[in-house]
Amino acid sequence: MNPGDPVPDIALTAPDGAAVRASDYVGRKLVLFFYPKDDTPGCTTENQDFSALAGDFASAGVALLGISKDTPARHQKFIAKYGLTAPLASDGDPGLSDALGIWAEKVNYGRTYMGMVRTTLLVGADGRIAQVWSKVKVKGHAAEVLAAAQAL
Repeated sequence: MNPGDPVPDIALTAPDGAAVRASDYVGRKLVLFFYPKDDTPGCTTENQDFSALAGDFASAGVALLGISKDTPARHQKFIAKYGLTAPLASDGDPGLSDALGIWAEKVNYGRTYMGMVRTTLLVGADGRIAQVWSKVKVKGHAAEVLAAAQAL
């Protein structure tokens, strides 16, 4: 997963059950933001921040897609609870995050488990990765991605 690499065309599932693929966005810039779990503090803040800037991303011709391994039903509840406007999708098992190496072994308080590494990809209109943010810190991140997308 490096700048210049194409995004694998692996199907994700929208909250309504429809299939969503990165190739659906070819011809437009796209931000894929991968986050660990719906309705947790950092993930909620990240989704709220991207939702707050959704109009600015749209004005810049940039589509947004938040991705986690949560189910479509859980995404629906998350969207409704917080009034989120940035679209979400569910990743399969294995899925896009596995192909990109974002679903990885993590360690927390000495416990080892598999989980989503908070990562954001800025994808050019050609379907190739333009920029990667790994191990994202949430504060200010959505605004930073917006600035990079506007400059692309």
